[in-house]
Amino acid sequence: MLVDSKPEWLVVKPPGGSAHASLKELFRELNLHTVCEEAHCPNIQECWGGGTATLMLMGDVCSRACRFCMVTPGTPSGALDALEPENVAFALSEMGLTYVVLTSVDRDDLPDGGAAHFARTVSLVKKSSPSTLVEVLIPDFQGDLDSLRVVAGARPDVIAHNIETTASLTPKVRDPRAGYWQSLSVLRIVKKIDPHIFTKSSIMVGLGETEEEVIAAMADLRRAGVDFLTVGQYLRPSARHLPVVEYVKPSQFQRYKELGEERGFRYVAAGPLVRSSYRAGEFFVRTAVRQTAEGRQSYMASDVGTSV
Repeated sequence: MLVDSKPEWLVVKPPGGSAHASLKELFRELNLHTVCEEAHCPNIQECWGGGTATLMLMGDVCSRACRFCMVTPGTPSGALDALEPENVAFALSEMGLTYVVLTSVDRDDLPDGGAAHFARTVSLVKKSSPSTLVEVLIPDFQGDLDSLRVVAGARPDVIAHNIETTASLTPKVRDPRAGYWQSLSVLRIVKKIDPHIFTKSSIMVGLGETEEEVIAAMADLRRAGVDFLTVGQYLRPSARHLPVVEYVKPSQFQRYKELGEERGFRYVAAGPLVRSSYRAGEFFVRTAVRQTAEGRQSYMASDVGTSV
């Protein structure tokens, strides 16, 4: 059974205000794309006003065509904007954000999937805005180990990759080139490359999954070593996308949050309007990441001191 009208808990105010307008103008001037706008995220006002933004690298045309996503599918041009890493770093230095998420379209046309572009952007952001925490929400890079090593080598604070849905619904929801087990493999490999990097993933509900399937997905993510989890309501972007099967009640999201915490995730954000980057700079996440970063610095300092 499909549903049409949205319940009251999904009604949000349209974005506006001087902060929103100024950030939008800055992004336009530097030819930068935000997933907040491209994906019509309902939380844009809250996140931009709270010191968090999600920038989309490598253009606005995706080489894949997932049936839930608003980003335009097609054939990317191939050439990357060589100035984009510098422009992103400059924009973020102007914004003074506490936490930034860098994501991208899929670029299967590139030999490394855009991994080097990701890494350069992370490095420049960390150089120009050393107090800003950096999360990357990466594609699967077709499971290429070298590409994952390149991204991890830039030392982002969090590496996120979304499984999006349950195992049984993956063929219906995602592009055929995106697999449930491949996504889990990406998350597992990142942890093996650098166990100190926090990993994160996201699940959409309301597509016809059962609670048991969501719990199974949580278990799979924990076995892959994932630290942070978000669970949110799927909202149909347009008539050409998958219809909503169910508007999940807030009480069920609270249950998903509790179930996730019981299974050992360091942090779980679950709610009707939660997205993969929703409140990514939440206090607990910032604190956990900073503690790890400070621990690394202390270890490196002591290591240098003993080797001299």
